[in-house]
Amino acid sequence: MAEFARIIKDAPNLDDSDRDCLHRLVADWQVIADLGYMDLQLVIPVADGHFIYAGQCRPSTGVSIRPDDLVGHLVDSDMRALLMRAMGSHDIFRSRQEEKDDHDDYYDDEDEERDTTPRICDTFAGIWHNGRAIGVLIRETNLNTRGIAGRYEREGITAAKALFSMVSRGEFPYSVAVNKQRHNPRVSDGFTVLDSHGVINCSSPNAISCLRRLGFVNELEGRGFDDVIRELLGDNKEAIQQMQPIYSGMEPADTTLEVNGSAIAFRTLPLNGPRGHFGAVILYRDITELRRRDEQLKTKDATISEIHHRVKNNLQSVSALLRLQARRTKNDVVKRALFEAQRRVQAIAMVHESLSQSADEMVDFDAVLHELLRMTIDVEARSDQHISLVFEGKFGKMPSQDATPLSLVLNELVTNCVEHGFEGRTSGTITVSVARWKNDLNISVEDDGIGLEASQQMEHDDGESGLGTQIVNTFISSDFGGTVTRSSKPEGGTRVDLTVTLRAAQNAERI
Repeated sequence: MAEFARIIKDAPNLDDSDRDCLHRLVADWQVIADLGYMDLQLVIPVADGHFIYAGQCRPSTGVSIRPDDLVGHLVDSDMRALLMRAMGSHDIFRSRQEEKDDHDDYYDDEDEERDTTPRICDTFAGIWHNGRAIGVLIRETNLNTRGIAGRYEREGITAAKALFSMVSRGEFPYSVAVNKQRHNPRVSDGFTVLDSHGVINCSSPNAISCLRRLGFVNELEGRGFDDVIRELLGDNKEAIQQMQPIYSGMEPADTTLEVNGSAIAFRTLPLNGPRGHFGAVILYRDITELRRRDEQLKTKDATISEIHHRVKNNLQSVSALLRLQARRTKNDVVKRALFEAQRRVQAIAMVHESLSQSADEMVDFDAVLHELLRMTIDVEARSDQHISLVFEGKFGKMPSQDATPLSLVLNELVTNCVEHGFEGRTSGTITVSVARWKNDLNISVEDDGIGLEASQQMEHDDGESGLGTQIVNTFISSDFGGTVTRSSKPEGGTRVDLTVTLRAAQNAERI
């Protein structure tokens, strides 16, 4: 899909509206391929009269006749005339050498021995949007397989041809996207074909099974689809009204119906011909088990969130106890150590607070870090100091196993800047910069204070043990396999550079 997006982005004659139309076509064209047992290719014009294959779709309901990948390749020059003809007309047409096979689409001579060599029929339709052709849709059919088609296969093929023809008139893809459900119905999961009055022409076996799950056990063929829905829903007028766009078949729509403990996703695709609306295809999908699993995941996510919330609360209780103990002690060294421990516990608590509000185990690290470091500066700075904090770049999301040690590391570095970098000054700026490529980060923490040597001397004079420096070095080397580089800035101040690989994120990608 990334290749498709790049190809249409680079196409010189397409605007954003055209690209959106092609994206909607590719989002829905599997329905055509599966209903009609067809291979589809989307080609668009490029420079110097050439055409390029921008997309390719194989049927999931049958064997593809195109095992090779065509996307990104130029179309053979002998097809240019056919493609130009398609782009100049609202009609669809077959390649000349196969026009004679038109009457063979549904031959049924079982006694005749047939040549098993595929007889490929190429059919072309211009893709029309906003009054002009922006590409060509090609369908390829193996005519040798059509002789074994049953009733519902033939109805599906007819519907596929109708949708294909609608492309050439600018009627498909639909202007309003209708594949917005998380579990979209698919042809292989069941389909029903309606006529222009909403009467059921035929239903595939899987479609019949879906309606049986809902509780409808009577004959389907020849019944109005609205009667089927009303029989299922009884006096539930609200649900009947919700299903009206589905059973009318007049407009594209999708919804989910839950009856008798079963959940079935529905989708309606109206069928139009040159003379207007003549029917619809209803797609089904039994999502009962998927719904059950979704509910289990929601329960699991809620449990995990509650666990993180309780861990956060417990850590905050520990933080509060450390703070109370620090206030009671008379020894300044012990008091300082307890306040440092309280600050570090608070940093871990903030990571768990973020996790308790997340739908997964990923932390929005930028949000956590901004709040944590600003709180650290507010606590550590003297009342007469104004220290600004600047962030450059984005850390993005990361697993909690990476977020917790990294937040401690950056908290230690910023704390060190505030405590020792601005001695004798009333203002200053701390800048935290990051450049991320996948799971590799280059991080720098710098200040415009008194410089590295002076700040290290201040730390020594204060009699500190260097626990903060030890925390930084240990986490960076052990947890991230990275490096720490400290230097003085020529213009004054200190800079610490970190190289980090998010190992937990990297391991998660390998699973």
